[in-house]
Amino acid sequence: MKQQPTPAPEAAFSPKERIKQAYLDYVLRKGKPPISVFKLTQKLGLPEQEFYASYANFDAIDREIWANFGREARATAAREPVWEQYGAREKLLGYYYTLIEILKHNRSYALQSLRRSLSKMPGITPRVLDDFRQDFEAFVEDLLREGRRTEEVASRQLVQHGYPRFFWQQQLFVLGFFAKDDTVNFERTDAAIEKAVTLSFDLVGRNTLDSAADFVRFLVRR
Repeated sequence: MKQQPTPAPEAAFSPKERIKQAYLDYVLRKGKPPISVFKLTQKLGLPEQEFYASYANFDAIDREIWANFGREARATAAREPVWEQYGAREKLLGYYYTLIEILKHNRSYALQSLRRSLSKMPGITPRVLDDFRQDFEAFVEDLLREGRRTEEVASRQLVQHGYPRFFWQQQLFVLGFFAKDDTVNFERTDAAIEKAVTLSFDLVGRNTLDSAADFVRFLVRR
């Protein structure tokens, strides 16, 4: 009989990995962060300064976790064979659907974290999502630049610099909807994503206002 591999001993993990996992375990069991860094490191048998060599505080662990969720979603979506054939709208949809699948696999932590942070000030980015937001806005800026090149997105010099922030508000809406969705397998979240992305690309794509502006410019030039 083939011998099954034995799990790696705790000592095989770096102090940073042990701290992060211990923090996650505590949050999942208690529904809130540990009382103090000292309490956490004491339980791990590590000196307190070992924590500060990796993280400034518990929020920094949350920021890293959420940033990794976003990076994993973008990397996973981009590995789809049809990714390069997608337009900007389909790529954003693919990213959102992939992100929600990742959050489903980490739902206990994700839901606790979102319900704890998003409920404080709706529409305001909680600090735990700062790194996630920066990466997301850079990703959206690339999508929109590509969309302008293919004319899926209208070129509007006066306002297009604000589009990444507009789409970030959409991302906050998606996360908040996910946190409150009580349907089986978060089915309503998938529907909300599709409707939100459709609306946003209707707004940033060429529409009646662009046609009106073109007509006015034509008349002015005459």
